[in-house]
Amino acid sequence: MSPLRLALVCLHTSPATEPGAGDAGGMNVVVWQQAQALAALGHRVEVITRRSDPGQSDQSTPSPHLTLRFLDAGPPQPLPKGAHEDVMAEFGAALGQLAGPGRYDLIHSHHWFSGIAALPLARTLGVPHVQSFHSIAAPESTPLSAGERPESPGRLVGEAMLARESDLVVAISAAEARTVTTRLGADPGRVVIVGPGVDNNLFHPDLRHHEDTGAQHQEPGHLLVAGRLHPLKGIDLAIETLALLPEPRPLLVIAGDAASDTAAYAERLRALARDRGVAEVVQFAGAQHRADLASLMRTARAVLVVSHSETYGLVALEASASGVPVVAAAGAGGLAEAVVDGVTGLLVPTRDPGDWAAAVERILTEPKLAGGLGRAGRERALGLDWENSARDLLAAYVSASGRRPRS
Repeated sequence: MSPLRLALVCLHTSPATEPGAGDAGGMNVVVWQQAQALAALGHRVEVITRRSDPGQSDQSTPSPHLTLRFLDAGPPQPLPKGAHEDVMAEFGAALGQLAGPGRYDLIHSHHWFSGIAALPLARTLGVPHVQSFHSIAAPESTPLSAGERPESPGRLVGEAMLARESDLVVAISAAEARTVTTRLGADPGRVVIVGPGVDNNLFHPDLRHHEDTGAQHQEPGHLLVAGRLHPLKGIDLAIETLALLPEPRPLLVIAGDAASDTAAYAERLRALARDRGVAEVVQFAGAQHRADLASLMRTARAVLVVSHSETYGLVALEASASGVPVVAAAGAGGLAEAVVDGVTGLLVPTRDPGDWAAAVERILTEPKLAGGLGRAGRERALGLDWENSARDLLAAYVSASGRRPRS
């Protein structure tokens, strides 16, 4: 295959930002890791995002064939996630000034902000437009979690338009693909699934792990939740679960920060820990560098993924690569694909803290179960890496390039 010239557009957050900081999460990891893998395969990749700091240079070259570009749209400062809707047009104009004829073979937009800004340019240039959503607005009838803001009408309409008008939609899981077709009305023939990978060198089991019993470290150890402090991440459920565990309780480490518009939720989590009498065993560790997160993960007794919704649940896969059991929400979209129930972790079908506490207690008190889940998770993760994910993405790009761009 001849090298492709690819634009990966991510308006509201730089994919190079550490996950767990502000609005950076699993999407950042997926886009950045796939970009690096595509560049390593010889393709010319430009990752294009909005300048959120006046000190950011126009561009940098993190590795051969990979360029990170910052465009001016709105003030050069962090914005609440919802405010990015107001700068889509300005970002699209800046993107148009950057990209002349022949610059790109394909444009891949990540999140609906990016798609609204980039789809018109793709049509002007006559190149395919590929859309990934990473999260999809819930219908207006869906009850909101505490502190969650309602989606704007613009998002509800914009996502449906992008699903219908893009040349291809790349979903990260079968659950997301179903949502794209049933809720957004995409043609199933133009939706493909490209699963994520995992860095099995960075995320690996603790060498002190006792293979014979599955026992890990000294009691009571720690539980880990990794993600942004946002109502959708459901971290309050992890605190409620901890409060129901018998003493001596493990430490609950919460790795992630709040964005500017979710600071109140972070304070509610601290208040909840105090109210439940577990503040002394809850540690708010903040956003973690990837190596530090990997260390926290491999030394955990279990990783809890308590989100209300996940298109996949990359944290669960990273925990499996670390040889650590996962306890995850069964009804949270793609988590049922990231975790094999009873094999690599335990899926909890309710949001009842008692049910979660029972699942966590099984892992804490049954070392053979914990060890078996961890070993099976690591074995599964070894079959998944970012190069394979990038190759699957390339196959999707070839499919999109074989289609006639829509007018």
